[in-house]
Amino acid sequence: MNIPLIQPPQVEWASGALAKGPLLRKSTRIQDLTGIFVDETARRRLSGEHVVYDVEILATSPAEGELYTGVTHLYPGRVGSEFFMTRGHFHARREQGEVYFGLRGNGLLLLQNEQGQARLESVFVGSIHIIPGFTAHRLINTGSEVLSALAVWPGVAGHDYAALTKGFTLRVVEENQQIQVKAVQNG
Repeated sequence: MNIPLIQPPQVEWASGALAKGPLLRKSTRIQDLTGIFVDETARRRLSGEHVVYDVEILATSPAEGELYTGVTHLYPGRVGSEFFMTRGHFHARREQGEVYFGLRGNGLLLLQNEQGQARLESVFVGSIHIIPGFTAHRLINTGSEVLSALAVWPGVAGHDYAALTKGFTLRVVEENQQIQVKAVQNG
């Protein structure tokens, strides 16, 4: 009997690069992040084409029971005093969770429930983050190199960005060469 040996997709742990599989790639630029950063004037001063983060995803079916696997590469930088971050989202199917694995760089994972209660987790090489259902999430790069995180989530989860029109209740900034966390009053 001749059983074929299938070579699965791979991730290069040191860089977070995905290989050996059908990939989808998306870049998010400064111009795509209107209303995400507190200092909109500072955001407009940056080149609209400046890439804040790239996402690579293994092309997978969005069917029930399937899993997406992807890597976010969040570049270092700031808008005003606020560190570069991803847009952040709830899942459209709120009960769906997600897992992040820190691959390179240093930063924070901002988690917030539907009642606005937020917390931060340190993201670093080897860190594991279990994001429960009903929890919005955002990566923040507080370091000087690319922050890369591998994520695995249900194909049916979807993204709900509209639920965060008032934003997250915490902001991470640099003041006096120190990382500071600021509470934001929404509403």
